[in-house]
Order: sequence, then C-alpha cells, then structure tokens
Amino acid sequence: MSALERGFKAWSERTALAFRSELKVNIDAALSPTLLADYLGVQLWTPHQVPGMTSDLLDQLLENDPWGWSATSLQVDGTAIIIFNPRHSKGRQASDVAHELAHIILEHQPATLILSADLEEISMRSFNQKQEDEANCLGWTLLLPRDALMRAKRRPLSTEAIAEQFGVTNSLVSYRINATGIEKQLRAMRRR
Repeated sequence: MSALERGFKAWSERTALAFRSELKVNIDAALSPTLLADYLGVQLWTPHQVPGMTSDLLDQLLENDPWGWSATSLQVDGTAIIIFNPRHSKGRQASDVAHELAHIILEHQPATLILSADLEEISMRSFNQKQEDEANCLGWTLLLPRDALMRAKRRPLSTEAIAEQFGVTNSLVSYRINATGIEKQLRAMRRR
C-alpha cells in the first residue's frame, strides 16, 4: 500500500515538467540524472570515489553482493552526495539516482547508516516507507512524466523503444504506464 498523500502524484507531474523546462529538456527526451544532479549541486560518486573506502569493502559492495544495494545519498560538509552502484545497467542507474535526487528535492531526512567497527559491513538502521514511496513517485516521474508517456504510446512506441528513448528500464516503463492509467485512457479514446 502506498503512503502517498492526496495530490502528491499530480504535484510530482508538475514538478517533473518544471525541471524539464528549467533544464531545457524536451518532453520527448531523456532527462539525464547527471544533468539534474549538476543543476541541484549534487555530486555523483561510485564507491571507488569514496575517500577511505577499503578494498575489502569495495569487494563486498561490487563483487560479493553487487545486487544487494542500489544507491544512497548523504550530506558531507553541506554538500549532497549520491553514491550509486556502477554494476547496475545504465537504465537502472538512472532510476536509482533519480530516486536519491527525489529524496534531496523533497528534503527527506536520510536513513541512519551503521558501519561495523572493522569497516567491513554497512547496514541501514532506519527506514521510512512514506519517504521511500514519495522518492519513487517523484524520481520515476522525473524520468518518465505522464505527458511524455502518453505521447510515446500514441505514436505507438513499444515498451522497449520507450525505455531506450528515455534511458530507463523496460520494467520502469511498464510500471509508469500502469501507474498513470495511460493504457486504460487510450483504450477508452479508441472506443469513441
């Protein structure tokens, strides 16, 4: 069950279009998470760029369990930093980074991370479902606004073609099409 407040989805759509306008990104083009991060003053790092990262911890994150994590955001001396998993596909990285950028845009409180005494393991101590739902909604809407999906489906483009056009995964395209009700709306329009 989603913890989104009434009106949040509509606000996310307006916000996604506003960012695209500000960044001069056409509705039919991919919104680069790197471009948005630069605009917001957020640094994007892989684990290799984290100061003091040990080779053991790098092996744990990127070799032993590369699919066990996606991305995280943190503040260091007033600078927002997103550390993302470079082992994921480019489409998945876009989704992961957009999700973390949404947390920053929404000014969410970051989860508490715990490092083991020997710096060999990282675990998350806190989790806020409402914040995660909001970050998913806004992040995925930034990448695939409803208006863009509607235009793509009217052409009609396949899920795969839409994913390629917007630099995201097929599963994200399918999710957004279902979540926005576009297919249902298009079927109703065809019956008229």
